[in-house]
Amino acid sequence: MTSKITGVGNYIPGETITNLFFDQHVFFSENGIPLKDDNASITEKLKKITGIEERRYAGKDQVTSDLGLIAAEAAIKDAGIDPETLDYIIFAHNFGDVRFGTIQSDAVPSLAARVKHQLKIKNNFCVAYDVLFGCPGWIEGMIQAHAFIKSGIAKRCLVIGAETLSRVVDVHDRDSMIYADGAGAVVIEQNEQDGSGIKSHLSASYTLNEKDFLYFGKSYNNESCPDTKYIKMDGRKIYEFALLRVPEAMKQCFDKSGYEISQLKKIIIHQANEKMDEAIVNRFYQLYDMPAPEHIMPMIIHKLGNSSVATIPTLLTMILKDELDTHDINEGDVVLFASVGAGMNINAVVYQF
Repeated sequence: MTSKITGVGNYIPGETITNLFFDQHVFFSENGIPLKDDNASITEKLKKITGIEERRYAGKDQVTSDLGLIAAEAAIKDAGIDPETLDYIIFAHNFGDVRFGTIQSDAVPSLAARVKHQLKIKNNFCVAYDVLFGCPGWIEGMIQAHAFIKSGIAKRCLVIGAETLSRVVDVHDRDSMIYADGAGAVVIEQNEQDGSGIKSHLSASYTLNEKDFLYFGKSYNNESCPDTKYIKMDGRKIYEFALLRVPEAMKQCFDKSGYEISQLKKIIIHQANEKMDEAIVNRFYQLYDMPAPEHIMPMIIHKLGNSSVATIPTLLTMILKDELDTHDINEGDVVLFASVGAGMNINAVVYQF
């Protein structure tokens, strides 16, 4: 027995934010010194490194749980199930519901509980809880749902990943241009009928020296909101860590699956940074003494930015719904999911469709 995805859904917010949006921003270094480069040069450099040309922001009247609800409804409809039959609703996020114009996090009750309420589920034994695991949170939710199903605790789960990172960024930090909003969800169920489903998984948390590579810190503009904290990252350390640790974790997970590397059809990796993701995938294949195949790694970061836990389920939905011209997934295809994020946390899943 394994667990199988039976429905997918996403929500891509309607507000498109191009790089021109940041023309009037005043960016500072981490030392509080205004950057010497003009904003056109800063955004062009960002595009070359990350691949980001546009990103999506949630509407002013929306919060993270609203986005998650829309994606969840789409996944439930796609699966053709009654929401009352769900055993678990697992909601991966990092900052709760943050209303537009504030940075106050509201995560009580849990976002999963809010979605369950909005779905009007009466079943008290449908358990709703949140996962805070950085960007790998959605994959971790999938791994937990799989464990519940394998152990016989559950037969059907809804796993949501949603975030509104645009609400928790320091507008004086150039890294703020990376972040975006979005949501994705899947229904995952017990599967005893065919060979499809989760074949192997792996999770790790590196915290001894890496805990603060992503953190909450003050604005780089020392005169702006001195007591307010925003998401911050040490980009260089994260890049070096990811290139060292993620490929080996991906290989360990893939080797556990029992498949040959020639059978791997797609790598669906967290859309964090195009250059970094390309380097991770190249190093992964180097561990097998071969070059990375063309079109192995779909990318949507160019138009959607980095929406944290939402990037992978959003991308998966787009592929399965034939919304990407150059990528598809067919019956029997073996796919490797992978992510890295705050903690520093890493995880991976091998899945056969």
